[in-house]
Amino acid sequence: MSSKREADKTRVSSEEERTKVESVTTTPSSSVIPSLAEQHHSIDKAMDQTKDNIKRTIEEARTETTRNTQAINNCQELAILAISEISDSYLESQKEIAKSFQSTWVPYLENTYGAFWNNWISPQRTPEGYARTVSTFVDNVIATNRLANNATFANMEVQRNCWHAVSLIAKELSKIAANVAKTFQQV
Repeated sequence: MSSKREADKTRVSSEEERTKVESVTTTPSSSVIPSLAEQHHSIDKAMDQTKDNIKRTIEEARTETTRNTQAINNCQELAILAISEISDSYLESQKEIAKSFQSTWVPYLENTYGAFWNNWISPQRTPEGYARTVSTFVDNVIATNRLANNATFANMEVQRNCWHAVSLIAKELSKIAANVAKTFQQV
């Protein structure tokens, strides 16, 4: 008999617990479900935090861009300085070689080819042609560097235009999404 009483007590207590659970789940409490104003405030707060995070990231990118721009400028300046130093030292060494060549070989060539002296093989004309060749080579290196820079800047301009177009498209898509949300809200 005691087991029957225990079974009855268990049945009554489980029914009481079920009733308590049903009353808790079916009775909304104002502390459990936030009000619409609280939900809007929560959304605004989350969006403002996101906006602040984006602004902070953009500022970091701007700082990095300034640093990168400075690094690129420094690199270009170093390249120009290196080209200048290399060409100056090369021309100085070639000038010394040409002077040595003239002082050594001009008397020999004048004696050997004196009767048939041609202007194109003249020891004075050879260094002039060589100097023009080196000068043209240096000019071509600088022009190639300028072309590479122009191509880089043109690509950067294209990229800037693409980012501008993407931002305009994103704004329009945001407007469309907001309008769709408002339409659903009205329905």
